[in-house]
Amino acid sequence: MEKRIFILFFLLIITSVYAQNEIMKLTTPPYLQKGDTIAILAPAGILKNRNPTIDKAKKLAESWGLRVVYGKHMFNQNDHFAGTDEERCQDFQDVLDNPSIKAIWSARGGYGSVRILDKLDFTEFKKHPKWVIGYSDITAFHNHIHNLGVETLHAMMATSMEESSEDIVETIATFKKALFGEKLRYEIPASKKNRIGEVSGELVGGNIAILASMLGSDSQLSTDGKILFIEEIGEYKYSIDRMLQSLKRAGYFTKVKAIVVGDMTKIKRNTTPWGSSIEQLILEVVPKDIPLLFNFPAGHEPDNRALIMGREVKLSISKDKQCLLEFN
Repeated sequence: MEKRIFILFFLLIITSVYAQNEIMKLTTPPYLQKGDTIAILAPAGILKNRNPTIDKAKKLAESWGLRVVYGKHMFNQNDHFAGTDEERCQDFQDVLDNPSIKAIWSARGGYGSVRILDKLDFTEFKKHPKWVIGYSDITAFHNHIHNLGVETLHAMMATSMEESSEDIVETIATFKKALFGEKLRYEIPASKKNRIGEVSGELVGGNIAILASMLGSDSQLSTDGKILFIEEIGEYKYSIDRMLQSLKRAGYFTKVKAIVVGDMTKIKRNTTPWGSSIEQLILEVVPKDIPLLFNFPAGHEPDNRALIMGREVKLSISKDKQCLLEFN
């Protein structure tokens, strides 16, 4: 009798763990197929004199067999922003609620996504998930939608088409692969500053400034048991240190499985030299037993590889041979 009770108890534990894992697994929006429609929107910064670039992005998507529509207010101007908060929100809401549109491709980042985030109703989106695509300021959407239980795509934006075609070959190729459901697998040169390790976990994160700005809100991430990706542009080192310290105090590095560090672009020089590298700032805030991969090609450089946020990845980090990041 006791043996039966023990077996039953054991089975209940296994079932509970399995069910918990199933519940925690994020929803993958349908991969795109030829004939599908995507929308290009500007949820943040202004698109002044960039109509030809957006048209070029439209032609790229059409060359893949996709239909493309533009947000009604995308080329509006309201000081810093691509239209008023209400106009940008309306464009985004219209697409969220339209089940025939399979992806939302951000025209650019800049700043402004957070201003419309709480105005949006994701009810229909949760019924009919679709890919939300972008990086930088679009980190606000990645975080918020992650907490809704849906994967998103950290990848090139429409304005990425301003870069030299030779410099964005992998950027475009990996974006297309991700959209159409092909497997993503990256081999990355080793860095002597890496912390070695082999782990698997759900990938989350994005731009450091936006991650820090989400603290204390419904869009704040839990990094427990996950792999955190970070990148940044145009900040002073002291500012990056301040944001990293904020994330540290919020527990972002306490139970994380690993850190993937992307591009740190156009770092500003202070009149008083800071005295240490960006790598050192990161090494100081992340516990010594947490694996760290530096120099992953994603962020604000032309070579911006696609990352599926919320998807489990396998990560193998070395200091002297090729490192591997592979999506399940």
